[in-house]
Amino acid sequence: MFTELGHFALILAFTVSIVQAIIPLIGAHKGWHGWMAVAEPAATAQFMLLFYSFIALTYAFVTSDFSLQLVVANSHTDKPLLYKFAGVWGNHEGSMLLWVLILALFGACAAWFGGNLPDRLRARVLAVQSSISVAFLAFILFTSNPFLRIEQPPFNGQDLNPLLQDVGLAFHPPLLYLGYVGLSMSFSFAVAALLEGRVDAAWARWVRPWTLAAWVFLTAGIALGSWWAYYELGWGGFWFWDPVENASFMPWLFAAALLHSAVVVEKRESLKSWTILLAILAFGFSLIGTFLVRSGVITSVHAFANDPERGVFILIILGVFMGGALTLFAARSHVMQAKGAFAMVSRESALVLNNVLLAVSSLVVFVGTIWPLVSELATGRTLSVGPPFFNVAFTPFMVLLGAVLPIGAMLPWKRAKLGRVARGLIPYFVVSVALAGLVWSLQTGRSLLGPIGLFLGSWLVFGAFADLWLRSGRYGIADRLKRMTRLPRSDWGKALAHGGLGITIFGVAGLTAWEHEDIRIAAIGETFTVGQYEITLDQVSEEPGPNYRSLIAQMTVMRGSRVESVLYPEKRIYPVQAMPTTEAAIDNGFLRDVYVVIGDVQENGGYAVRVYIKPLANWIWAGSIIMAIGGGISLTDRRYRVAAGARKPVTNATAAE
Repeated sequence: MFTELGHFALILAFTVSIVQAIIPLIGAHKGWHGWMAVAEPAATAQFMLLFYSFIALTYAFVTSDFSLQLVVANSHTDKPLLYKFAGVWGNHEGSMLLWVLILALFGACAAWFGGNLPDRLRARVLAVQSSISVAFLAFILFTSNPFLRIEQPPFNGQDLNPLLQDVGLAFHPPLLYLGYVGLSMSFSFAVAALLEGRVDAAWARWVRPWTLAAWVFLTAGIALGSWWAYYELGWGGFWFWDPVENASFMPWLFAAALLHSAVVVEKRESLKSWTILLAILAFGFSLIGTFLVRSGVITSVHAFANDPERGVFILIILGVFMGGALTLFAARSHVMQAKGAFAMVSRESALVLNNVLLAVSSLVVFVGTIWPLVSELATGRTLSVGPPFFNVAFTPFMVLLGAVLPIGAMLPWKRAKLGRVARGLIPYFVVSVALAGLVWSLQTGRSLLGPIGLFLGSWLVFGAFADLWLRSGRYGIADRLKRMTRLPRSDWGKALAHGGLGITIFGVAGLTAWEHEDIRIAAIGETFTVGQYEITLDQVSEEPGPNYRSLIAQMTVMRGSRVESVLYPEKRIYPVQAMPTTEAAIDNGFLRDVYVVIGDVQENGGYAVRVYIKPLANWIWAGSIIMAIGGGISLTDRRYRVAAGARKPVTNATAAE
């Protein structure tokens, strides 16, 4: 009965979403306040209904209700409780229910906390947001119903994909969806502004917190997914340019561009058309990511479904929303005229360059991702676009972005003197170059990637500090430090985000340039050398797990005469799905990771063993965490929380309709 009510709540939510998508929109057009007022209770009701539906599905997984087809396909009585919860969204149908739940949550938050928004704009935003819900609830109910029953329930289920039975993957999808779906609010604000015929500084202040929140969640979700791939897949990498990885990275780049562009609209009332276009593209690429993951057009360890019919449905949704928004954008282009002029050397120009680099780099990733599909459709040949293409095509844009970012962040608005800003950054530039030179001399002629990465990373970190330091005025050190603590939180958030990017860049460059790898067949008791370390395979044993059998090796890592660590890599077999997984053992360190993987037993009695020495690996995720924290600190700035209250009154509201 509980799960049947969950299904009924899903149908009711679909009905409410239709009402919310139509009635407030008509009310905003006609100026009928009663009709506009429908939006807020409808948004709350839609969220509560979807929340109940999600709880009902979760209850079915936790209690192993094998009368549900979805539970049979993705759960098992022996599965640990955490992964029973994760099983709810570890499949196509359940993850789509989570998708629309988060979509409704953002709409409800706009209703609950959007009291300072003008009535018409709020009604239109909530209506557009609900129209997205209508499309995806129809998709769920007609093609991906999570509450389908089985006439004769089995005694047990088929278990969840073993690769997904991991702590990282338990939390990665919800964080990623909060970012993916959060960009729908930017889209809704953009379409509502186009319908209203007004894009101004107040609109930019309203849209920035939603975009920033989505970007923070997307940053955390991508970082967690990268960390999972690093330790769980056993390949030893952090990023593989997998199509599904790219599907989350592209909207992240567009969201970063949108954040910077909205600043120009807020401060200078310029770049209005470009900012609206970025808001449309950011969510549009989130929809493209949904299509890639669920259509079956790509093969990936991350993909949820391979049903072409579902892919066609999502493609129709993508076409309707992207096509409709871009058509409206073209029709309303005359109402987005820029008011503020700025010189070639100014913060506005720097932000334009920032936007161009981020947008073009995202399009490069898009081309590399879909090119194999285009080639197969056009020529019938299967092509592979892998890391070599992305490294060559994408990296130059990031290098240029890292080089200009510290200078651009410190340029004044409207008009600036480049020499004056550059003089303040000279000491930090010199230190960055010196560090790069030191690394070049120590690494004795190896790849340039390490020194270049160190220069860019330190340049970004020092540049972020210099931005705060120079803002504190020209006083003594104690006074400057005191004044720095009084700077707005958004300034500190920006500095942390830029510094975190620098740390991540340095970690990526260091790991790529200085990694050691050793793959061999090792006998029990054998000792071998990798870099500065001696590794001994002490023993291998078999042990049972909750729902798997595990082959566990004990390996001792020594440096000179000192034992650095004792590691226990595993190879697990999940009997229900007859699927093996690799559990790498990692000795984490500040400057390096020692990463070991045990493989299958060989004919001579030895075992396949892989060992990696990975310099600065943890810096990659530390930098990502710092970026997300920086965004979170910016969100707590009072200017974000009361931005709508700063709106200038409009004397003739009806004239803009």
